[in-house]
Amino acid sequence: MSIKASMRLRTYLSIGGSMANLNFTMSELIHSDTAIKHNINNMPDINSLDCMLNLIVYCLQPVRELLKKPMIISSGYRNALVNHLVGGAVDKYGNAISQHCRGQAADFVVNGMTVQQIIDIIKKSNIEYDQLINEYDKWVHISFVKGKNRKSSFKIG
Repeated sequence: MSIKASMRLRTYLSIGGSMANLNFTMSELIHSDTAIKHNINNMPDINSLDCMLNLIVYCLQPVRELLKKPMIISSGYRNALVNHLVGGAVDKYGNAISQHCRGQAADFVVNGMTVQQIIDIIKKSNIEYDQLINEYDKWVHISFVKGKNRKSSFKIG
């Protein structure tokens, strides 16, 4: 764990959070069926790990506590090759620009709730996020960029 990530975790613990209260693991955010299928190492670099910890502590965990229901993560971190294989966001030159590639985003669903219900609840809260996207009415994409959150919300598909 980087020094920044370690300090962030200590800050989370000092404001009343605890490791026992975290409902997410790095391994579930790194897991990729596509990477496994194609024998691709999907291990993030230290900066992406730091961003993933931010995503968990400042975004995913508060959403989990707000919804009071388990969130099923379908996509978290993905390297450029995995991003390409799943059709993730790229620029006009084909370079991966998805926030997933920086450890700043996760896609999820919650059993018993529609995507729009989840988004409406999050938008009414004080939870910080960069993007909150209803993707095809199938999953929620949420991202967090420390100090640069736009609170942008929209629908794709």
